[in-house]
Amino acid sequence: MRNFLLGVGTTLAVVVLAGVVLTLTLGSAGRGSSGAAPSPLPTAAPPAALPPADLGADETWLGAVELRSQDVVAPEGSLVDVVAVGSGVRFGDDGVRADRLRIDATVPFAAVADQVGSDVTVYDAGQGLAGVQRTVTLLGRETTVRATGTVVADGGELVIEPEAVDLGGPAFLDAAASSLARALVTIRQPIEGVPEGMTLTSVAVTPEGFDAVLVGTDVVIGR
Repeated sequence: MRNFLLGVGTTLAVVVLAGVVLTLTLGSAGRGSSGAAPSPLPTAAPPAALPPADLGADETWLGAVELRSQDVVAPEGSLVDVVAVGSGVRFGDDGVRADRLRIDATVPFAAVADQVGSDVTVYDAGQGLAGVQRTVTLLGRETTVRATGTVVADGGELVIEPEAVDLGGPAFLDAAASSLARALVTIRQPIEGVPEGMTLTSVAVTPEGFDAVLVGTDVVIGR
């Protein structure tokens, strides 16, 4: 996740530079165009009205920047359908910083499973629930535990809380090991590498993975 966000920061820096070049190149001709107005940015990060009074001589400021990418691949995991929107964006020698930043992205099930462990499978269980399958050792025997549960953002972490647990064995095994099995398939996964000021605020299950929203203020998104 850290590499993704640094990648977002780098790309935003490129966007900033591209915007500056286009502005200098097009000048007033661009402003006189009769083309359709651009689509508005998401309301979660409205463009800042005026440049800050403390803007440094070596800094570039943009009221709003939007970055979209179908895929983002990094050593710590992959994301799809990524939209990063920042407002009050500064770009200078110290890097890229945003007064407000929102990231909408889908985290594939495989990416979450890889962070939890190689013996874990996470999937869409339907009706807004997530499914978790894990092979564990309970009462001296190897058992495949299957669970379905709700998914929430809690304390900045992605949490899967099982509602139903199936050990696939005799009833006595289920009764004796259910509590332990439930703990083994309860997932509380932090969004690793998120810059200070960013918080996971909502998450939902889709056929492709977990749709996650992270928001933050005064966020350093790249150096």
